Formats: sequence, structure tokens, C-alpha cells
Amino acid sequence: MDKVVASAAQAIADIQAGASVAIAGFGLAHRFPNNLIFALRDKGTTDLTLVCNSLGAAGEKGQLLVENNQVKKLVAAFSIRAGMQTEGEKRIAAGTLDVELVPQGILVERCRAGGAGIPAFYSPTGVDTDLAEGKDIRYFNGKPHVLEHAIQVDYAFLSAYRADRAGNVQFRGGSANFNSAFAKAAKIAIVEVEEIVEVGELPPELIDLPGIFITRVLKIADMIDVKTLTRAEKRAADSARTYNGKQALTRNGIAKNAAKIVKDNTYVNLGVGIPTQVSNFLGGRGVWLHAENGVLGYGGIVSGDAVDPDVFNAGGQFVEAVPGTSFFESVMSFEMARGGHIDTVILGAYEVDQDGNVANWSITDARRGGIGGAMDLISGEVELIIVMEHADSKGRTKLPRRCKYPLTGRECVDWLVTDLAVLHWVNDRFVLEAIAPGFTPEEVKSLGEIDFAVSPDLKVMEPS
Repeated sequence: MDKVVASAAQAIADIQAGASVAIAGFGLAHRFPNNLIFALRDKGTTDLTLVCNSLGAAGEKGQLLVENNQVKKLVAAFSIRAGMQTEGEKRIAAGTLDVELVPQGILVERCRAGGAGIPAFYSPTGVDTDLAEGKDIRYFNGKPHVLEHAIQVDYAFLSAYRADRAGNVQFRGGSANFNSAFAKAAKIAIVEVEEIVEVGELPPELIDLPGIFITRVLKIADMIDVKTLTRAEKRAADSARTYNGKQALTRNGIAKNAAKIVKDNTYVNLGVGIPTQVSNFLGGRGVWLHAENGVLGYGGIVSGDAVDPDVFNAGGQFVEAVPGTSFFESVMSFEMARGGHIDTVILGAYEVDQDGNVANWSITDARRGGIGGAMDLISGEVELIIVMEHADSKGRTKLPRRCKYPLTGRECVDWLVTDLAVLHWVNDRFVLEAIAPGFTPEEVKSLGEIDFAVSPDLKVMEPS
């Protein structure tokens, strides 16, 4: 049985108008099946439904198919990304691109279910959010769960490290991500790989996806330069906002104070943005970092010659694989979250309100935003720490009385760390535990809309 094809054009030649295609790849750039995407663009097949984590940046990845007028519907965890203008976003806003926005962990679980012959399942993810509207809700062990339906697709585009001619696949590092779930959901799964070997040359213990799930194997023609995968943060870690003519803590300072809350010898998930900086202050404390793309126990952010293109965190930053690091695919990653195996989740947010509700994925509606893994991560039994600045770039408070934006989670925030304050949820209300140097509790309260008590042991936050 030889599943190797000679070219990307041959691999996708039978994709017809109206087909559904799942495209693996994480973040904006990591391990996308670019050769297959380019071939499908050149073929010009129209009315496609794409299933993916995101379309990528403008002029790249799945965005190319949208820009080429080939896509009618998108099923994704990120339909748009904040601060990034794309053709996909324009068409979503105009109503010409249909969208189904899905939490990242539910996306891969729905695909896994589709491949396993399970038509539907109930999940705690997304309860009390806009994404649960119109779905069946049932209670198990006294808690509400949302009915989710399996996803099956016509084709899956995958990217991996190696495969043999029978289609047995080996992934590398943290790049397994969505590949396995998407392959199982597809009638025809096509994988592009760096290296093709003969059957028997892959040790059985290194086969991450058996060939029974793979239809075609393609050798990657042009490798991506790792330098093109590195993307700078939108805001520098040492940048700070000013309130009442006084400088607040830097973003790095927010991260430093959040790190003080994390318990030693625990498993911690870090979200994108300020949360990733928390890792700089956890050294020597026995904390194991978790990332949704499928990494546990990774080290600090690296650059230059230390970069391994397949070792990165959920923010797409290259990190170190230290002793004890393990890699796996995204279904297992979210099993760790929803199953209650992660102790602490640290996320950024658009808003946190008086009742401990959090909004961090959309400022508009359920079609436009980036849920990522946030809803899945907080659906388990975790301590949730939100890190953010007290106000947005236009000076509007991010601590309203009630969240104006669609909720990510209801009554779930345990700690809120801003550039002005550390607030702890205690006995159904926030308590001010620490305050930025040079500010008073009255100033903090006046710069937000939520009410809080002041701890009798009020401390001063550490600057960065």
C-alpha cells in the first residue's frame, strides 16, 4: 500500500465545489499545510467550507482562499483577530462569509467525535454564553452542559514531520495540534511531511497517527523559514499607561504580581499577551506550564539559535523544551483542562465586572471574535487569574459594573490583577489586596465601576 503522491496538485485534484476542508495549523503560522493550501488556491475550487483554528494573517494560509473568492463558510475558533485587518473580517462584517465560531477545545472534540462515530455529546464549555443560545442544555451532577454535534468533513489538510509510504505519521514537538482530530473527521486526509520513509523505518512507538486515517502523503516542496514565524508583541512588556498624571505598573509588572499568586508545584495554563510574561517570574517554583497546542512543562521564551520551530506556546512564541516537557495533540490538551487537571489558568480580558464575569473574545457578536481555548480552559475546576490594564487604549474602564461585551465565563474570576490593583474574589465580592505605588484605593475605585472592599492588610504591588 503506497499512499505517496507526486505533487500537491495531484493530492487535491478531486476536491470539487461545495466541499468541506479541515485545515490544521496553530496560531497565525505554525505548521500549516501550505503546499496543499496553495494548490487548492491555484485550482480555484469554490463554495468551500473551511474548518480550522483560524485563517491566519492577511495574504497567508486560509486567508488566501477567502481572498480568492473560494470560501462560503468558516467554522473556526478565531474568525477575526484583534488589530488585524483581513479580507475574511471584511466579508464577515458584510455578511458575505458565513461563520460558526467554536471554542477551540470543542472544535477538536467535535472533529474527534465525528471520526469516532459519536454524533453528539454534552460539554460544560460555553454555558451561559452567547454560543449556547439555541442549543439543548441538560444537567449532569447538578451542572449545566451544552449539546454539541460532531463535525465530519470531506477533506483534511495536515502537516507533519515524517510519514512512511503507508501513511503512518510522526509529529514533532508541539506541532501535533489539530492534525489527529481533523484526520479522523475526514473522508480523505492528506498530509504533507518533511520526510517520507519506507514502511518499517518509523519505529512503532514514534507513530503518532496510524496510516488507517491517512489517504495521501505529500513531501513538502518548500520549507518555511523559521524567521517568518516570529511575530512581535503589539505592546512592549515595559510599556505603561498613565492615570491621573501618574504612571501605573508596566505590563511586565502586572505579570510579576500575578506570578506571586500562583502556587508552587502546580499546573498552570498561560493565555496570550500579558499572561505569557508570567512565565518570566515562575522559575524554581515547580510550576508546570501548559499550552493548548499540546505542550506541558515547557520553559522560558527563547530566540536566535535556541529556537526550535516545533516548540512554541499558545501565543506562538518559541519556548524551551526543558527536562520533563511532554508533547501531545489538542484533544488531550483540552482533556487536561475540562477534566480538572489544570490548577490555574491566567488569561487576559476585555472586561471583568462586579459579579466576577469575564469577557475576552469579542466586542461585537458571536460571529466575530477569537475564542481560542478560553471557554474550555475555565470550564474545569480551576483558579482563574485575569491580568489586564485598568483601562483600554481610549481611556475607557475595563472594570464596568456589568460586562458590555459577550461573556467568556460567568462568575468565574478568582483574582484580577491590573496595572493599578490586585483584587481577590472573597465571599461573593472583590477585595482590594494590593495597590500600585503612588495610588490610593479611592483612585482605583474612581477609575472603574465595580465596588470592592479594602483589605485591612493592604499591600503595595511590586513594580517590574
